[in-house]
Amino acid sequence: MSRIGYARVSTIDQDLDTQIAKLKAEGCGIIRSEKVSGASRFGRAELATIIDFLRPGDELVVTRLDRLGRDTRDVLNLIHECEQREAFVTVLDPHVSTRGDMGHIVLTVLGMVAQMERRFIKERQREGIERAKSQGAYQGGKARIDHQRVLELIRAEMGVSDIAGIMKCSRMQVYRILRGSLEGTV
Repeated sequence: MSRIGYARVSTIDQDLDTQIAKLKAEGCGIIRSEKVSGASRFGRAELATIIDFLRPGDELVVTRLDRLGRDTRDVLNLIHECEQREAFVTVLDPHVSTRGDMGHIVLTVLGMVAQMERRFIKERQREGIERAKSQGAYQGGKARIDHQRVLELIRAEMGVSDIAGIMKCSRMQVYRILRGSLEGTV
């Protein structure tokens, strides 16, 4: 039986150290971590690795339920997948485990609360952006991809897939930049 810890933060500038320290203190022999949004399961390779690795009697440990996800269905599906592998899920704060029937009920409620919290965050963010726009203070998010470089590569007649590979982005992002340049927004 292994205790496998999973730590997650949403952005690159956030710190995983506190979660990792708590998981080590709980006796997790293996700890996987990643910096990716918890809005959905897509793009969470470390979590997928843990689920694939789980064996009967193993325990997936997280510091808080929202580290597993912020969507109730995703969280419940993750718990179900662990149970299919005869493994358990334990949340440290508040301490809840799927080892008992009551733990399932509590985890379902906590999953719903995490999803509601995400909706509130998005709503507050949207209100803040609208307020900043009305005051002329909103600049928009910072570009993560060098648009001018993408356009240079397009002018050099390089293919979209090749550009996406060089720029480490999706083809759709390249198409958006191209469309923006044609519409005069780049």
